[in-house]
Amino acid sequence: MLGVDLGERRIGLALSDPSGTLASPLRTIEVTGDPDRDRLAVLTAAREAEAQVIVVGLPRSLSGREGPAARRARVEASALAEVAGEIKVELHDERFTTREADRALADAGKRRRERRAHVDAAAAAIILQSYLDAKGK
Repeated sequence: MLGVDLGERRIGLALSDPSGTLASPLRTIEVTGDPDRDRLAVLTAAREAEAQVIVVGLPRSLSGREGPAARRARVEASALAEVAGEIKVELHDERFTTREADRALADAGKRRRERRAHVDAAAAAIILQSYLDAKGK
């Protein structure tokens, strides 16, 4: 499975192990400003990893409400699903993931500049791990 954290500047990617138990950061993709090109980059990563599911983070507010970012994620997930063919696209709640990822990277001794480059992939791993944990129950 491929986890996706949609950011304004970068798209974070994470990958699960073959058993669907553990998620790990994969890499980030710089947003190009061309949505079709960005979707193709995500889809290419999914196909290279032989992912059967793409899990897109759905940013909700603390109350669970969906704002503009969540609507954007829904639109992107839907557009991705249209071109994904046999790969299933699902949404998963991503509240706090970027904050958690930044904190984990800081705890690991990464400086702010280093964290910026890795936080989106780490957030994608947190989204995907949460999805895997929820599916395992």
